[in-house]
Amino acid sequence: MLTRTTSPRTVRAWFQHLGVSALCLALGACESGPDTKADLVVLNGNVITVDDIRPRAEAFAVLGDSFVAVGPTSEIESWVGDATTVIDADGRTVTPGFIDAHMHPRSIYPESSPLATVDLRPVSVASMTELTAALAAKAAVVPDGQWIRGVRYEDTKLGRHPTRADLDQASTSHPIYLTHSSGHIGVANSLVLEAAGITRDTPDPPGGAFDREDDGGPNGVCREVACGRLRQAVPETPVTRQDEVEGMQRALQQFAQDGITTVVDAGGSPEKISLYREAVGPGSPVRVVVMMLSRYLEALRREGVSAGSGDAWVKVGPIKAHHGNSLSGRIAWLFEPYDMVNPATGERDYYGIPPDQTQSELDALIFGIHEAGFQVGVHSNGDREITMLLDAFEKALARLPRPDHRHRIEHASVASPAILERAKALGLVLALHSYVYEHGDKMEAFGADRWGMMHANRLALDMGIPVAGNSDYAVSAAVPLLRMQSMVTRTSAEGKVYGPEQRISPEEAIRVWTMGSAFSVFEEEIKGSIETGKLADFVILSDDPTAVPVDEIKDIVVDTTVVGGSIVHER
Repeated sequence: MLTRTTSPRTVRAWFQHLGVSALCLALGACESGPDTKADLVVLNGNVITVDDIRPRAEAFAVLGDSFVAVGPTSEIESWVGDATTVIDADGRTVTPGFIDAHMHPRSIYPESSPLATVDLRPVSVASMTELTAALAAKAAVVPDGQWIRGVRYEDTKLGRHPTRADLDQASTSHPIYLTHSSGHIGVANSLVLEAAGITRDTPDPPGGAFDREDDGGPNGVCREVACGRLRQAVPETPVTRQDEVEGMQRALQQFAQDGITTVVDAGGSPEKISLYREAVGPGSPVRVVVMMLSRYLEALRREGVSAGSGDAWVKVGPIKAHHGNSLSGRIAWLFEPYDMVNPATGERDYYGIPPDQTQSELDALIFGIHEAGFQVGVHSNGDREITMLLDAFEKALARLPRPDHRHRIEHASVASPAILERAKALGLVLALHSYVYEHGDKMEAFGADRWGMMHANRLALDMGIPVAGNSDYAVSAAVPLLRMQSMVTRTSAEGKVYGPEQRISPEEAIRVWTMGSAFSVFEEEIKGSIETGKLADFVILSDDPTAVPVDEIKDIVVDTTVVGGSIVHER
């Protein structure tokens, strides 16, 4: 069960006032009493602990994989022995490790590998000509008939979506599929469309759409559910298990370099769990919590897998469901029309794409997960989608009350005060977007009147709603300090401010990305702050995010990342 009946945090707080020796005795954190020496100590730091009892400190000691003492350098020096690793922070800022509460990790392959995707971010391709050239260069080293995949293109930066015609210029002998930065829109070349049997006579599926040429034929762009037909049209390129494991380890190491010590994979499967079991363990740069997709719920129940199954390195977290579409793709379902002309009608009558499930279907889905004792995490963006979801949560909790369920809404991108009030009353956690920096320009289509309702971190925190920090990688960069700056400034890379009333402070942003994220997956007793008894996951930064100009937070460098007392990254 997910219900918590005791509070180890309260016990720890009481013993902190009695001294380290008493704490060691109570919690079993020390093996030999007050003369025990630490495995690692950090001295002379500006430690932002995210501990309400002791918000700042200078130093701390680690024994095994946990913090055993926090305090002034003069006290922590007594923990130094002959075998102790000593880090002199020399005034640098130390924070708990950052926890990315919603992302989509994927294996990373060497650029020369046929398995490697083509990076189509604006920093890599600045025009449609450059995009086509990058795909053609990949085609030159990939055997005919094998997939070429490009990721993270942005239509607003390119001026439009690529089409089948653009991709055909790169190759007609390779299946080519590009994924939009939102992850909810794709583009395929003619070879893929033909393999999938998509023609002018193919109807749009419920919950999705194929974009059309003027003559009604498909132009290669697909939205939401429709994309599945294209991705499945051609057999996948074979990949060995070792390649997958090594690829995931590369990805996790990349996250550690940016200070992430735990990721929550928001799209897990039994195969993904198995992959993590091989790739992650003691000494790994990152811990993993897996949100299993809802279609695997019955399989989990049959196998006796419950919420929280696993260990400190890999464990099962919430069950992930979908209800609604994409914000950055401008296809989320809204009550009022977008501030844009509907290309299909020439009018401002576009409300987005409705979800592909009815209210009764959604009700049954949410209740089934809730009844099974799992935490629910539901992807939902538009206010109309979210309202249906709140109705489903209300029905499930009325039918089967459960305290401290911590059901989550993933993104909740367009949320009015009334929606947030309902979320608070239901005891929900919000994993709000924080990607104004990269995707502020995509908010234009929603109209200025909505910007203050989008990514409503300020209002949610003021209302006491738990908020979890996340990147939604690869929708936006898995760089916590950039994500924090986006929450603090609400300013795009182009310098435009969107919804300044939703700004939060740097201190709040750090808390959201540490304790907020830990709370969102029931791990606040072991992660999220630098406190005795918790796992020794922390980062050392080049500068203090609470002291530098707010538009320079993203430029702070992660000097050191430590997971479970082991240094996993050093600059």
